[in-house]
Amino acid sequence: MTNDDYIAVRAELSARIAAVEWRAGPSRLAPDIARIQALAERHHMPVAVDVANQLRLALVKGERGVPVHRWLRLLGEAVASDRGEGSSRAA
Repeated sequence: MTNDDYIAVRAELSARIAAVEWRAGPSRLAPDIARIQALAERHHMPVAVDVANQLRLALVKGERGVPVHRWLRLLGEAVASDRGEGSSRAA
């Protein structure tokens, strides 16, 4: 995967995270988070996968409001910083 590919993936994931943040109701977040996690998995972004999984677990436990927004912010940061397995091996 080229650097441009990672930039495109990060942009798509960041856009999805931003869209999720404005959705009404945590029950509607779970499918979006699952899609974000699957996309991060497909592009070998383990940090983003882990944070997405933690966010899904928080939603299952019934967390709402500020904690969910914090997880979303962390997910955005993970996407921005995750270099992916493939690029870290090449470095």
